[in-house]
Amino acid sequence: MTRILLLLALVGTSLSSVTQQKSPAIHWRRWSNDVFAEARRNNKFVLLDLEAVWCHWCHVMAETTYKSPSVVKLIDEKFIAVRVDQDSRPDLANRYEDYGWPATVIFAPDGRELDKERGYIEPKEMITLLSGLVRNPKPRVDSEPKLTFVKDPLLKQSDKDALLKRYVSRYDFEKGSWGKRFKLLDWDGVEYAIVRARQGDTQAEHMARQTLDQQLNLLDLAWGGVYQYSVGGDWKEPHFEKIMQMQAENLRCYALGYALWRDPKYLHAAQEIHRFLTTFLMSPEGAFYTSQDADLVQGKHSADYFHLNDSERRKRGVPRVDKHIYARENGWAIRALAIFYGVTGDQKYLDEAVRASTWVTQNRTLPKSGFKHGDMATTGLYMGDSLAMAQAFLELYTVTGDRNWLKNAEDATKYLATAFKSPIGYNTAKGRGVFRPQPQNDENVSLARLANSLYHYTGNADYREIALHALRYVFAPQVVDDNFPAGALLADFEMNNDPTHITVVGHKDLPESRELFLAAASYPTSYRRLEWWDVRQGKLPNPDVQYPEMKRPAAFICTNKSCSAPIYKAADVHVRADLLNSVKLATMTGK
Repeated sequence: MTRILLLLALVGTSLSSVTQQKSPAIHWRRWSNDVFAEARRNNKFVLLDLEAVWCHWCHVMAETTYKSPSVVKLIDEKFIAVRVDQDSRPDLANRYEDYGWPATVIFAPDGRELDKERGYIEPKEMITLLSGLVRNPKPRVDSEPKLTFVKDPLLKQSDKDALLKRYVSRYDFEKGSWGKRFKLLDWDGVEYAIVRARQGDTQAEHMARQTLDQQLNLLDLAWGGVYQYSVGGDWKEPHFEKIMQMQAENLRCYALGYALWRDPKYLHAAQEIHRFLTTFLMSPEGAFYTSQDADLVQGKHSADYFHLNDSERRKRGVPRVDKHIYARENGWAIRALAIFYGVTGDQKYLDEAVRASTWVTQNRTLPKSGFKHGDMATTGLYMGDSLAMAQAFLELYTVTGDRNWLKNAEDATKYLATAFKSPIGYNTAKGRGVFRPQPQNDENVSLARLANSLYHYTGNADYREIALHALRYVFAPQVVDDNFPAGALLADFEMNNDPTHITVVGHKDLPESRELFLAAASYPTSYRRLEWWDVRQGKLPNPDVQYPEMKRPAAFICTNKSCSAPIYKAADVHVRADLLNSVKLATMTGK
C-alpha cells in the first residue's frame, strides 16, 4: 500500500497565469540507454517527466509548463526530454513513487541523479529549477543507502510490538483510515485489521469497519467503481481517476469484509466496483484495460462532470480509458474476481476471471515462463506482472480445486525466484539498464505471502525459502522504517501460523461435493488452504493429511495437530471451522 500513499503527494500548488504563445513543441523521447549515451556525447542533461495518463496535474503541467516558450527553449538547448507513462514502466514507477505523479527527475550528462521533484511545477519555478542545475550541477538528492542484510527475517516479539504500535498510531480514529491528509482504503491496513478482528480484537474491528464504511464516500454513484482518494483530510474531495489497482483491491477488501460481517453495504460496494470494471475497463476479449482518466478535458477539473448522472455525462462525453492491457493489472483484477466468486458463489465472477486469465496466458506469456508487461518488447520484464498473475492463479486454484491453476502459480513463482533474485530480496525488474534494478517493498511482501501459501499447498520447502529471502528485504531496518507496517505484519503473521485448512473429499461431479466446497470457499479468511480431493485424481499436491475415502462427500477441517470429524452439511462448515479456530486461538494466546 506504500506505493499508493506515496502517489498522493502529487497535489500541486495553484496555477499561475501564463500567457501561452506559439512555440516549437518539446521533442519528447522514449526512456532508453541510448538517451544517456547521447547525453554524454552532447554534454546535455536529461529531464524525465514521469506521468500517469489518468493524472489531472500531469495534464495541467503538460498544457502549461511544457508549453511555456521559455521552458521549451531552455529544455531544447540544455536537455534531452523524456516522457514516460508510469503504468507502462513499473521499474521507474517503483523507483520514483515518492515523487509523483507527475514526478520530475533531472540527470547529469553522466546519468547521475541531480534532483527529484514532486507534483506540478509552474513555468517560472521550472525555469529557476533547470537553470540552477545547469549552472551548478551538484546533486540535490541523497545517495542510496546501503541496506542491512537480515540473516533471520522472522521478527522478534519486540519488533512485532513496535510495528503494531506504529500501525495503530497512524490510524485516524475520528475519520477513519490511516493518515490525516489523504483518505482512501489502505488494503493492507484493512486486511490486517480483519485478521486481528477475527482474533477478537475489537479495536481492529472498529478500524476495518470504519474505513470500509467511510470509503463508500468514494464510490461513483453513476458508474460504479472507486475514485483513487480524497484530499483535505476528509472523504468529500475525491480525485476522480479510477485506476485498476484501486478497483481490484477495493473489490477484494469489500468481499473479505462481506464474508466476515455479511453487511449488505459491503456486498453492494463490491458489486458496484464490478459494474465499473465490466462496463468501462473490460475489453471485448475479456481482458482488462488499465485506468480511466480523472479529466473529461485534459487539464480541466471535472468535479461538476462527476456529479452528473449517467445520461448527462454521456451527452458531454466519456473520460479517456487507457486501453493498454498489462499482465500485472489483469492479475490484480483476476485475483479480486476469484475472491468475490468464493465469497458469493456467483459463477459469473469466476467466468470473468477465467476468461481474462486465458487471454493473458495466450498473449502475455514469455517463451519459457513468466509474463511480460504489455505487447511491446521494449517495455522490459518486471516482477509485478508474473507476481500478480501467480497470485491470481493461486486464488483460482483455491476457489476451484483445479490443479492446472496451481501448476500455473508454481511455474510463475519459480520464474520470479530465478529471474528477479538479488542478494537481498527480489528486484522489481530484470536485466541491467541505466540503473541497477532494485527491490520494492510491496512486491517483496506479496511474494513472501504467495510463496508461503504455496509451501502449505505443496509441501515444497523451496517456497518457504523464497518467502524468507523476500522478507530479508522487507525486514531490513531501513525498509521497515520507510514503509507503512501493515504488509510486513501480514507477512509475519502468515509465516508464523498455519492457514485455515479445509478439504472436501468427494467426486467433483457430485452436487453435494460442490456445495461443500463453495461453503469452504466462502469462509471469511484471506489466509487459507482449501483443497478438493477427488480420489480419481490421485493424491493431493501436499499429502500431509491422510483422508479416508468417503461413501458420500464430506469436508474436513484440520489444524496442525488434529482434524474434525466428517462434515456432511454445507451449513455446518463455517460453524465447525469457527469452533476449531477458536480452540486454536485459545491455544496460541493461552486463554
